[in-house]
Amino acid sequence: MRVVGLWAVGAGLLVALTGPPGTHGERAAVPAANPAREGSLLERVLAEHPVIWRDARVVRGQEVVVAGAAGTALDLGDIARRADHAARTVRRIVGPRPSAGEPGRTPGAERSGGPAWPAAWRGAGVAPAGEPVVILVPASTEQAATLAAPAAVGGMAALAGTDHVIVEPRAFAMLTEAGRDVVLAHELTHLPMGAATDGRTPKWLIEGFADYAGYLNADIPVRAAAAELATEVRAGRVPTALPAPEDFSGTRPGGGAARAYEQAWLACRYIAQRYGETRLRDFYRAASHDDLDTALTSTLGLTRESFMTAWRAYLRTELS
Repeated sequence: MRVVGLWAVGAGLLVALTGPPGTHGERAAVPAANPAREGSLLERVLAEHPVIWRDARVVRGQEVVVAGAAGTALDLGDIARRADHAARTVRRIVGPRPSAGEPGRTPGAERSGGPAWPAAWRGAGVAPAGEPVVILVPASTEQAATLAAPAAVGGMAALAGTDHVIVEPRAFAMLTEAGRDVVLAHELTHLPMGAATDGRTPKWLIEGFADYAGYLNADIPVRAAAAELATEVRAGRVPTALPAPEDFSGTRPGGGAARAYEQAWLACRYIAQRYGETRLRDFYRAASHDDLDTALTSTLGLTRESFMTAWRAYLRTELS
């Protein structure tokens, strides 16, 4: 499996959004699809692990196609509907692809067609234009680990690879209705942003942008979604730096992965609320090819010091 890197919702988000599985109620049927006729991306992805996908069921939404391994207990139609809604939100936030000659422009990216997914800014590691986004739903954690290897799936409800999303069925089943929506939107955001093939964009910006999209339409209070960080801020321990890449792994003494995700989310949320989503998107794009100080100045007119001062004040306002 061609996995360059995987990013997923962190432990803190899982804690905030887990609970008794929601009931789906009666829903309009989503038509099943024939995996042999679903286009080259799905064919290619399923062919990488033919044993897992033997007798798979495939459900097509308007924006996504969901492949479920035989024996999966998750509702594929429900996942397709949620992912369709999330994909439309992500498309609006991601915005138009760059014009020719802009950084991130990929030769041939002007191809279009089909109702599905917006072309990515960098065009790397995402579904070809006109193809739906592929979501894989294995039947077990063990199958999810096989699909995600060499990355680990422990504690993850879903993971974004270079051109598809993998659902970890055990953790996903533990999420509330709102939690499932947040997780799917978060992971779907990573695909068009090209995070899996990007070695320059700061980790906090990659994860914070995805959480911004994930939480955008969720009816979850900020203090609940950022519970660990809120506790720290109320105790007078406001962060003095943006989270480093290693903070997201939870390997530092005392853990802190949840706080890292929460800090990243609220940094991006601050930018979007203060300057608008377009500026947040521009900042993300600039940070993919410029250093952080240059990106802040060119898109937001801020120095790193002024950004940190404003962000820390925002945290006090939102979480105290």
